[in-house]
Amino acid sequence: MVEITTSIEIDAPADKVWDLISDIDSEPKFWKGTKEVHNISKEGNVVNREIVIAFRDQRCIQEVTLYPKEKIIAQFTKGIIDGSKTVSLKSQDNKSLIDVVWNIRLAGLMGMFTGMLKKHIKDGTDLALQSIKKELEG
Repeated sequence: MVEITTSIEIDAPADKVWDLISDIDSEPKFWKGTKEVHNISKEGNVVNREIVIAFRDQRCIQEVTLYPKEKIIAQFTKGIIDGSKTVSLKSQDNKSLIDVVWNIRLAGLMGMFTGMLKKHIKDGTDLALQSIKKELEG
């Protein structure tokens, strides 16, 4: 497993930030590594979905759990990626902090290339957070 962490401070209240990041259907707008999202089922705060990722247009199944105004955990349950992405939200003085932690590896024989993918995922995550910041701060 490879752990990738990054964060960003946004000059916006947590409620406004949560409204944007919890709209998981619009993830491809900010997360360029996610090309498409297809929801399979939703029960309470848990969404099962198929995503198409930019890496060779691979399809992955995720179970996404939303913990309102706190965090979003996307667990990869099937596909080339094994592991999870956690997006956490903290509030302080009318500002918000988004932390993202990936704990992943490539599945099967592709596992040997996990390390090569680390920089790509870190850069993509940083870009997504910058795009979210720009959207919220105007």
